[in-house]
Amino acid sequence: MNTSEFILDKIAPIFNKQGYVGTSLSDITNATGLTKGAIYCNFLNKEDLALKSFQLNVNLAIKPLFRIIANTPGSLNKLQAITNYHRNYYDLVKERGGCPMLRVGVDTKYINPLLFEEAQKLSLRFTTGLVNIIQEGIDTNEIKKDTNPLQYAQIILSLMEGSSLLAFTHDDSSYILNAMTHVDNILIASIKKE
Repeated sequence: MNTSEFILDKIAPIFNKQGYVGTSLSDITNATGLTKGAIYCNFLNKEDLALKSFQLNVNLAIKPLFRIIANTPGSLNKLQAITNYHRNYYDLVKERGGCPMLRVGVDTKYINPLLFEEAQKLSLRFTTGLVNIIQEGIDTNEIKKDTNPLQYAQIILSLMEGSSLLAFTHDDSSYILNAMTHVDNILIASIKKE
């Protein structure tokens, strides 16, 4: 592990837990045991470190889901893979401070436009991916033709992110479990072609 990787490994969870503005230089130096100079020999500035920390948190928490989806055949199976992954999401990210997309999206909107834009792009990627899965299901006759892919994608993502927020607020994964059961038993069931 090189110095940059070491720094990111130590700092990414702190940024995610304390917020990207709330993490001070002393938090960074205390966590790594390195001087300010050593930190900034590896990163341009705090924004660069925050952005790379966000990318690492996304790689650990969200990219595995994208790989699962890519390797799962059939639209309904892909939607089920998403809800199954999200059922375990709380345990996956709780030690790292929660969902990185949610944390950054809320924390940076008015204070760090570059980082907020990255969270927004990730959210749009999720929405577009869900739209494509649902549209593929319509095209292959798995999903009813009158289904609105964008509407269902937005509802599913809202239930995922909203349940994550509440699970972390209350330290209770049942918010996620109940929301994903609702997605499976109500939303997906309602668009499945008979």
